[in-house]
Amino acid sequence: MLPIKKVYRALVIVLLTVSVYSHALPEDKEQPIHVSADHATMNDITGVAVYTGDVEIRQGTMILQGSRVEMYRDDEGSIARIITTGTPAQFQQQATPDQPLTKAYGLHMDYRVPSQTVTITEEARVTQDADEFTGERIIYDMEKSVVDAFRSETQGGQRVQMVIQPKANP
Repeated sequence: MLPIKKVYRALVIVLLTVSVYSHALPEDKEQPIHVSADHATMNDITGVAVYTGDVEIRQGTMILQGSRVEMYRDDEGSIARIITTGTPAQFQQQATPDQPLTKAYGLHMDYRVPSQTVTITEEARVTQDADEFTGERIIYDMEKSVVDAFRSETQGGQRVQMVIQPKANP
């Protein structure tokens, strides 16, 4: 078991790094980061932190939830990748004040922090307002606000489904 001081120091480093890379509302990065889980294991040597049991990471409008979250740091100590699993795992963020929340759901999410992309697989779904995209795999580019959805590779598997609501007339 790690001494509490080392665990706390590693947690602070991890969380401060996440805020540097978050591309949500400008004021989000000024907000404190809150992490809650039933269990946390951090390894300073490998740079991996694993949270299990009803995990929630929150900073401003960005919320990440799952039953298990793995955070990987690069050689400089910055968060490079966050893998989340759940039934389903969930991610939400508001890119700008005039846009609705973008919400993503899936059994597995792989957030590549440097490229600001989230790959959602297995029962993948992304919603923004009343618009919805579903597929076996969805890649959400947060910087560009682009959603790419893909069908299942198996014969007769899930196809991409989209529901796009008409925009209101000004």
